[in-house]
Amino acid sequence: MPGRRAALPRSWRILKPARNCWRVAQAQRVAVLIDGGPYFARLEAALRLATREILIVGWDFDGAVRLRPDASPEDSKPLGELLHELVESRPDLEVHILVWSVAVAHAPSNPMPLLFGANWQKHPRIHVKLDTMHPIYAAHHQKIVCIDDAIAFVGGMDLTVDRWDTNRHLADDPLRVSPTGVPYRQVHDIQMLVDGEAASALATLARERWENATGETLVETRGDQDPWPLGLQPHFVQTPVAIARTAPGRRMREAIRESAMLTADALAAARERIYIEAQYMTATGIGDVLVQKLTSENGPEVIVLMTHSSEGLLERVVMGKNRDRLIRRLKHADWFDRLRVFYPVVPGRKGEEKLLVHSKLIIVDDVFIKVGSSNLNNRSIGLDTECDVAIEGTDRDTRGRIAGIRDQLLAEFLDEPPEVVRELAAREGSIVRTIEALNQNPRRLRAFEAMNGAGPRTPVFGTALLDPKQPFAPLRNLGATIADATRSLLQGLFRERGIAPALSKEKLGCEK
Repeated sequence: MPGRRAALPRSWRILKPARNCWRVAQAQRVAVLIDGGPYFARLEAALRLATREILIVGWDFDGAVRLRPDASPEDSKPLGELLHELVESRPDLEVHILVWSVAVAHAPSNPMPLLFGANWQKHPRIHVKLDTMHPIYAAHHQKIVCIDDAIAFVGGMDLTVDRWDTNRHLADDPLRVSPTGVPYRQVHDIQMLVDGEAASALATLARERWENATGETLVETRGDQDPWPLGLQPHFVQTPVAIARTAPGRRMREAIRESAMLTADALAAARERIYIEAQYMTATGIGDVLVQKLTSENGPEVIVLMTHSSEGLLERVVMGKNRDRLIRRLKHADWFDRLRVFYPVVPGRKGEEKLLVHSKLIIVDDVFIKVGSSNLNNRSIGLDTECDVAIEGTDRDTRGRIAGIRDQLLAEFLDEPPEVVRELAAREGSIVRTIEALNQNPRRLRAFEAMNGAGPRTPVFGTALLDPKQPFAPLRNLGATIADATRSLLQGLFRERGIAPALSKEKLGCEK
């Protein structure tokens, strides 16, 4: 629902366009969607209202997932079939899906449809392409869905397997299974929905990425109806939204590090409390800012919620060990007992089960909230491609709503009503004391073992190689060269075997 450009406030402490964000654009409505179930359901409702363009950019994609597994298969078809059905019924609708090329080997989705196509892709107005335009070891990590240039979803969730869950995170939820019926662990994540100029700006960003990957220029499109999901009440209205990016330097393009700068500036501005949800927190620069805050007599409380168990040997060694070392460093600096680092647990069949925290969220005081794809590790500083959105409250109502989102999140982890968290936090004047008072239910928060402070506090040897902040300088152009050569080799191989255009130039993308 685009509207006239509104005057943007000048009283921000944190947001600084051209320093820590790409643009600040007005949104008439903003909603924060907590966990995959609410996000996927709202997304399906919005997709059904699309008339001109659906543009999806992601780290991964799987057309076999159902966005509403709690509905019947007739009412909620697999995503790919839904998209095919929509373009069949709407002659002006185009669907563009851009997926990180290495997802076919690294991500949890079924790689075959991405490589060779699927029946739902067989339509002239459905375009699925793999993005190969990235340096060696870099990932396209943005998660964006734009509809008719009118609304945009951005956050931590890809449209793929192992992402759907409810805020109850039940151990035996029969709906939390892959398309092949395999159960997966409980998962928590966050997405933000915006409209207006903010949505249009995100669509511009997605189109730029499409052009960079494929050489094709997508024109701005406007639908003839409002695709905001019916019945969804916004958390914020008439609100400026900042968009921050990360992109590696490559060939003639300068690196973009707005997201990392925005995180550092937000943490540095904190006065009373910092609330973080992160899959990974290992970056030394983040530690530097938090150490400064913790050693200050009048500094803020720092509450961090993270995933406990890392998957894969490399992830355990680099992300898990460096996370623990950073926690010890922070604990060593916690002179005034204001630090808490937790992992959430939920009741399981055989005792407690650890909840996977996949969200990337920062709330500072009651004045700032950032949601997006950026982890707090090195590679999200300047190697991977990221997108975050943020709101800074300059009035009492906006600040109250930011605090309300934090209270709602804590209520989910503590298994308490949000109003109980809100009332106790207001009475105590402390999030730490609020958590300690309520942290008694089976669904609760556990302190990381590293909070005992014993052990090394410096990064693991080889971190600069295994979790780099930028592309390896001698390999920047080599990465592009290898990508070009790999694409050409695959095209020739599949042509010889008679299965091009499955990996044709269109599927793999090309330079402009």
